[in-house]
Amino acid sequence: MFQKIGAKLNNVQMIHNYKRMFPYVKPYLVRAVLAVLVTIPIGSFDALTAWILKPYMDVVLVEKQVHAVSLMPLVIVLGSALQSFCNYAATYLNTWVGAKITMALKLDLYKKLLYKDAAYFDHTSSGDIIMKYSTCAESACSGLLANVKLFTTRIFSSISLIAVLFWNSWQLSIVALIFMFGALLPLTTVKKKIKKLMGRQIGGLAAITTHYNETFSGNRIIASYNLHDREKQRFQKDLNDMFHVQVKMVQKTGLLSPMIHFIVSLGIAGAIWLGSYLIVTHQISSGNFVSFIAALLMLYTPIKGIGNSFTAVQMSFMMMDQVFSTLDSIPAVRNVENPVHIDRVRRNIKYNHVNFEYVRGKPVLKDVSADIEIGKMYAFVGNSGGGKTTFVNLLPRFYDITGGDLLIDGVSVKNIDLHDLRENIAMVFQDNFLFNGTIRDNIVLGQTDYSEDALKQAVKDACLEEFLNSLPKGLDTEIGERGVLLSGGQKQRVAIARAFMKNAPIVILDEATSALDNKSEAIVQQAIDNLMKDRTVLVIAHRLSTVKNADKIFVINNGEIVEQGSHDELLALNGEYAALYNMQFKTKK
Repeated sequence: MFQKIGAKLNNVQMIHNYKRMFPYVKPYLVRAVLAVLVTIPIGSFDALTAWILKPYMDVVLVEKQVHAVSLMPLVIVLGSALQSFCNYAATYLNTWVGAKITMALKLDLYKKLLYKDAAYFDHTSSGDIIMKYSTCAESACSGLLANVKLFTTRIFSSISLIAVLFWNSWQLSIVALIFMFGALLPLTTVKKKIKKLMGRQIGGLAAITTHYNETFSGNRIIASYNLHDREKQRFQKDLNDMFHVQVKMVQKTGLLSPMIHFIVSLGIAGAIWLGSYLIVTHQISSGNFVSFIAALLMLYTPIKGIGNSFTAVQMSFMMMDQVFSTLDSIPAVRNVENPVHIDRVRRNIKYNHVNFEYVRGKPVLKDVSADIEIGKMYAFVGNSGGGKTTFVNLLPRFYDITGGDLLIDGVSVKNIDLHDLRENIAMVFQDNFLFNGTIRDNIVLGQTDYSEDALKQAVKDACLEEFLNSLPKGLDTEIGERGVLLSGGQKQRVAIARAFMKNAPIVILDEATSALDNKSEAIVQQAIDNLMKDRTVLVIAHRLSTVKNADKIFVINNGEIVEQGSHDELLALNGEYAALYNMQFKTKK
């Protein structure tokens, strides 16, 4: 009983998925319907060939009428030509419609990916993302269209062939159909067995894709640490896991095709035995029998091969489930209904007894409170892993706080429109991501209404002028994927230049100079000093020399603000900050 309920639920899910696909098909409905209609002659021609065998056998081979000799070859040639043309048309239309649907589906998936929160990317590998947001869409669409074409072709072919069967002999037809439905029964037991294996196969493909991405991004680490053997072994392990999944898939489904083949053979044998009896007893003619067997073989042929394609069909359905599951997912960080719109932060930012944890039960920030006034500079220092970066990452809502409240001008950030909130914040990270393209592309970041004067000023303020003047193409120099052709200091200055172009009132600097040498740091620090003028600045710093002039310094250790005050006030306390300062600036006696 439970198996029947499960099968019904699966069928309901399949129908639901096809309904979900309709909005993507609707813009191209005319071509999609035309692609279905041209399959009618493709499927019906088989029945025509089988049907014409009866008069051909009876008139030509039995009655020896010469005038009918060329009739069947002519019908076959003309029918085959029509069938070939329709097959080409169906393939072309299916491919065209399929490509359009895939494009629309991928675009919706990509839009969903763009708005995923930071926590999602923290826990999802690049391979999983490529599988969920690209490969699954391609497989779902190609599987859908292949299934539609196969189904429509087979349905018209089967109806026509069954009509030919009954036209020749209803007794033989009943025997043939009993065995045909018997051959399809094993399919109902296999689907549940392979579903788990398909999930493992998708996961395995994602893991292998991740290896390629890591090898591309980490090629220098692999070379410098001589990790070639280690990476090869890791890759080989995942390949072996995929091999075992594929073998188990064959173990689960391998008997399916031979079993169907055997049952179909019984049906053919039974039809031949009964047909021979009906011929001997003069209930059917030889032409009836030959036409019937031809139609039966054409009807049974795709059924014999269905076991081989069954796994691929089920995989396409599973990919479709994955696609719509992804589209239905809701980001943890999102706008509330009727969010508050802001054009500028005007008064203050207030952390009010804020708590936060990445993993439930493991707090990263504990009851943190801080008042940040507009137009001042605030610095955050402390031990590594103490919560400094987490503290500032809560402001643009990369993550949502788990307790307390975070307010801008008295409004909780959760109630502020996300676009407006982030439009007011510019960030410069320790490791800034640069897009493949030119330096100009990475500074303006898609802005189309900027002025060349504003761009030149941003370049000047970011201390990029001298470097750009040394390049033949200047701002239009290609920098490669992730800015691989630039040095660390050059990347930082490009990132600072785009912060200037954004012209946001709040600037967050997350250890922007900690990875640079002294010469690069001095240049970048000058650019940062320019950026901080007339803005509210939150600085995370490892080197305390960069924050001595901050209006207020927060010392964050183990998720708590243990000290706060100006540089001089904190030194006077002779506490955590003083210990850090003395460690960095102690002089040799």
